[in-house]
Formats: sequence, C-alpha cells, structure tokens
Amino acid sequence: MIRVLVVEDSATMRHHLRASLAADPDLVVVGEAHDGGQAVELCGRLRPDVVTMDMMLPVMTGLQATEQIMAEFPTPILVVSSADRRELFSTYNALAAGALDVLEKPRGDDSDASWGRRLCAAVRLVSRIRVITHPRARLDGRGRAAPPAAAPTAVSEPAGSDGNELRMVAIGASTGGPGALTQLLRALPSGFRPPVLCVQHIAASEPFAVAFSDWLADQTGHRVSYGLDGMVISSLGGRVLLAPPDRHMYVHNGVVRLSDGPPRHSCRPSVDVLFESVAAEYRAAAAGCVLTGMGRDGADGLLRMRAQGAVTFAQDEASCVVYGMPREAALSGAAGHILPPARIAARLAELAVTSGARR
Repeated sequence: MIRVLVVEDSATMRHHLRASLAADPDLVVVGEAHDGGQAVELCGRLRPDVVTMDMMLPVMTGLQATEQIMAEFPTPILVVSSADRRELFSTYNALAAGALDVLEKPRGDDSDASWGRRLCAAVRLVSRIRVITHPRARLDGRGRAAPPAAAPTAVSEPAGSDGNELRMVAIGASTGGPGALTQLLRALPSGFRPPVLCVQHIAASEPFAVAFSDWLADQTGHRVSYGLDGMVISSLGGRVLLAPPDRHMYVHNGVVRLSDGPPRHSCRPSVDVLFESVAAEYRAAAAGCVLTGMGRDGADGLLRMRAQGAVTFAQDEASCVVYGMPREAALSGAAGHILPPARIAARLAELAVTSGARR
C-alpha cells in the first residue's frame, strides 16, 4: 500500500482528494491536514509515502511546509494546486525546494472526468522516487549558503572541443529540474553571451507550464522566454529559451524550429530532439548538459554531441533529486564532466570567456 497524507484547507477539496484516492486499491489516506503546520507535524509523525500539498494554506503556507518537510524528513511531495498566478509562483518555488511534480486542481470542465485517475497515477509515480534532504532556506536566495564545491568525478575534455568558440548551450531536465536550472542559471554571469536552449519536462497543464518562464526569469535575473518557431539564433545572445509545452524544439540552419512530431521516450518536448539538432548544427561549438530527471531522455543526444566534439556535462548524483537521466548519460559515456549545477555554470562561463578572448 502507498500511504498518502492529504494537505488541503478546503473541506470540499479534501473530500474530493480522499474519494479519488480511495478508487485505487493500492493507495490509502493515512492522514489529512488543513494547514501547513499540521502538515509538517503529521508528516513527521505518520511518515507517509507521499504528500499531496496545497499551496495556499493558513498558519504555514504550502511552500513553507514543503521546505520544512524536505529539510527534516524528506518525503515525495505532489503539489495539487490551482492555476492562479500567485499560486503558480509558489508552486514552482515548492518544486525548487524538492517537491516532485504538480497536478492542477479540477477546473470544472470536461477534463475533470479523468482527474481522479490522473491524481492516482501521479501519486503512484512520485512514490517510486527516492528524495533527498533540501536545505531550509527562502528561495529568493537570502541567507542561503553557497553550493558545495564538489570535485568533478568524470573525465577529460572531449577531443576536438579545445580552440572552438562556444556558440550554443543546450540543457535538458525533468523531475527536480526547476531547482537545478535555477542553480545553474543563477551561477552564469550576467554577461554570458551564448544562447541557452532548455527542455524541461513539466507534466502539468498549459497554465502551469507557461508561467515557468516568468518564474525562472524572476529567480535567475536572465532573460527567459519560450521559443518561437523561426527565431534566428544569432539574435538570441544572452537569452534563455525554453521548449514550449507539448512541442519539440530544435535548431536548423541557424533558426529555432518547433514541431508536433511524435514523442521520444514518451516525452514531448524531448531532450534528445534538441541535442541531436545541436550536435548536427554546432558540433564542437556547443555544450550540452543533462540535469536531474527520471528516464533516459537526453543520453543518446548528449552522446551524439560529444561525438561531434561538444563539451558535455551530467549533473552529479549527490545534487540530483532523481539520478535517472544523468545516470544514463554517465553510463553511456556521453558526459565528459559530472558536476553539480553551479560547477557546470562555472565551467560554461570559463568556456565562454576563453572563446570570447579568441575572437
């Protein structure tokens, strides 16, 4: 049985959550909390397998409760939240603090018919993920300790990368990605010029996904937007582009392209689609990074990038929420360096400075 703690201040919504979870014989609700303080207390006492967490709670917000739970007794957390803009930013802050996924509350339309099944599937999914302790700190950076300077555990620079200008950075992330992307982009200097193209798997509805670019810009100070078909890469210096919800993003002939092509590894957007196009287009003038996430999306594309001379990175296990995608990249030999996000950013900055000095 998967033991679930339901955290929700609305009695009506708690009833809906309880009834939906009861439809799955492998799920059992072991407790209900109506405020954030009670959520922390019950999580410590009951030690559930999964917490469903509302964001807008009395006494202690869902974000504060998430931070405290992940600091004191790490537990898989599924955020169940509405698409209100204020709540969306709190939701992404919670994901950066260690929550694993987000499910939008029922909308009151035809999509509600399958909502209970989607809730049970999401609870089952996050229950299988081994979570790690997160530091208790506000997510605006105040009072936060600097990331540890972990030593690299992997290998040499790929052959052919020395002496080439860094013209493109491609990043792929999934579960745990909002936090890892925030760490990496925050550590890039404000004058970093190569464009950064990112695929972040977000298994949420479009309102949640669309707000991610605004949240990431707010967190990092970089110009972040969703990619548009036809954008000219040479005009994107210093910008961060995200693959739009449910669209592949790739580059071709110096232009950003979007596609409704079939999913890869059950993912659209797919990290492999982006990486493979960057390998063909930029060869040794690119860098690729696979960050935290489930599955193996990105490993094959990163290997192709490395074969073309690109500098390649995988996030290290100690800093990952889920060491799945980076593990596959490391095992396949695709990752030339295995580092935490801030150290990846430092290496990218060095490469950009070196290539800039050669121009």
